[in-house]
Amino acid sequence: MTREQRVTQVFVEVADSLTDDFDLIDFLQQLSVRCMELLDVAAVGIMLADQHEVLQTMAASDEHTRLLELFATQHDQGPCVDCYKSGEPRTNINLTDPQTTSGWPQFAPRAAETGFVTANAIPLRLRGRVIGVMGLFQTDPDPLSAQDIALAQALADVATIAILQQRTVAHSEVERVQLQHALTSRIVLEQVKGILAERWQVTVDEAFAAFRSYARAHHLQLAQLARQIADGTFETTLIPHPDRSRPQG
Repeated sequence: MTREQRVTQVFVEVADSLTDDFDLIDFLQQLSVRCMELLDVAAVGIMLADQHEVLQTMAASDEHTRLLELFATQHDQGPCVDCYKSGEPRTNINLTDPQTTSGWPQFAPRAAETGFVTANAIPLRLRGRVIGVMGLFQTDPDPLSAQDIALAQALADVATIAILQQRTVAHSEVERVQLQHALTSRIVLEQVKGILAERWQVTVDEAFAAFRSYARAHHLQLAQLARQIADGTFETTLIPHPDRSRPQG
């Protein structure tokens, strides 16, 4: 499949996602993985601002990226934080350059530990309004092309429209409350991922993959299933999970 065909497929998936039972968390998770594939980057994270204008990680292509972005927001620094505050893209940032990262004394070493050497931060914005950021992280120093950056911004714009169209509301405060509800659901989901990983003795990424696969197969929203597990009203033995004892192949 060519890149053009894959781009078309992503936009078809977006259109299919905008239904009455639109699952925001699953949509953003899928988009983060698709962006990673299309742009040939090592990892992608999507962050939304809560009602206090603080960025919160909503989706990540892997656990390392989620933890890095969580670390960035805790210390209010890094390319994604700067991108959100300015509303402008930050592209092809050399994370190994001390001068470039001098304003991020906590973030830069953590990024290096994770293996990321280049970062790009693309705003999620519509008509000047910024609601979040999409972070693209690379483990090689090769810069993204102008075409790649344009595609990244287009995907970020699609995500923004999808988020804001989830519910048509008259006042921005109502939108903030809805986003806050989604952010709260994400917190529960992260707790459940950890619970399943510990229970099954697998990685968090493996636990999430099994959890998400089950939710999709049974037409359940991720937040809905996570709350049931957290409340103890769902038996997790019903979810097929990775068996470390089986030979991999």
